[in-house]
Amino acid sequence: MKYTFFVAFLCFVSVYGQEEVKPYSFDLNYTYGTILEHNKDISHLITGHPTGFILSYNRRTYGFNDWEARYNYPDYGFSFVSQDQKNPYLGENYGLYGHFNFYALNRHLMVRIAQGVAFTTKPFDIDDNFRNNAYGSTLLSSTYVMVNYTQPNIIDRIGLQTGITLVHYSNANVRAPNASTNSFTFNLGLNYQLDDEEFPEYIPKVKSRYTEPIKWNFVVRSGANESDYIGLGRRAFLVLSSFLDKRITHKSSLQVGADFFLSPFLKDQIEYESIAFANQYGTTGDEDWKRAGLFVGHELHFNKNSFVTQFGYYAYYDYDFEGRVYFRGGLKRRFTKNIFGAITLKSHGAKAEAVEFGIGVRL
Repeated sequence: MKYTFFVAFLCFVSVYGQEEVKPYSFDLNYTYGTILEHNKDISHLITGHPTGFILSYNRRTYGFNDWEARYNYPDYGFSFVSQDQKNPYLGENYGLYGHFNFYALNRHLMVRIAQGVAFTTKPFDIDDNFRNNAYGSTLLSSTYVMVNYTQPNIIDRIGLQTGITLVHYSNANVRAPNASTNSFTFNLGLNYQLDDEEFPEYIPKVKSRYTEPIKWNFVVRSGANESDYIGLGRRAFLVLSSFLDKRITHKSSLQVGADFFLSPFLKDQIEYESIAFANQYGTTGDEDWKRAGLFVGHELHFNKNSFVTQFGYYAYYDYDFEGRVYFRGGLKRRFTKNIFGAITLKSHGAKAEAVEFGIGVRL
């Protein structure tokens, strides 16, 4: 499931541990907001204003690794989120996350990006909770983005912060239904610096040019997902990807390539529609469930780790499923000079199709 993004994130941040002093802090934010109606099918679930809190642990960086200076010395850490959705069918969500804090405006403006796994107390149940079409499973993938103005050390080690937070919950179509929710909240909180000792000096960024020749990549991706029609069952899928990449700076690589998709859940969906909705959708049952696409992408590097984003277009597309444009985003980890692993989410706009677990070679 997509919650394994969080496991990968923990592996990523573990490589940053150093013997040098790196002060750490906690912050606690109270949140109050609303569920956005990104899909009219969840309108019946928006009945109140979600409230909750976000408790976070943060470790500061000072440039002991080269990548830290390139990103203006971000923090990394972990978060716990508790949110009452204020709806009897949605219940409450509790999540654990790994996060990065990025800074601007003399380190007063903080942008946090967090990825993790959440537990929901009232998932969909065909008998007891059929109105919850947002969460088809108890475990959910969750992402939150926080933008805060922060002022530390107002009273001794205690500071204030305030801003906005967007929290997303979904299970990436591992199990239907999966309409998902997005909560937009305002937050107000306190931060507390735990270390007494003097902070280290920031190590200045070393300016240097860096490029690599064009490289060929091949990736095999797999996982399991389910049609939106409840009861058709989960099916394993296979994606074969081939692309060229060009490292243009320390931070960035550009990509261009192709995907071939074998998605048996579409085969089930085509057969079901041809029987149940033949007159409504015009599905005959003879449509090909295989797809092929072309994509361009970008890779943002953090030492051996990176964030990958790719935008694709189906060149071969016999059956219409969520449109011809698709998006892939996620985390990548280089194990050796030539071997890497990746966990990515493939979606069509706001509609997730699958979490992909990939292993690849770069030559």
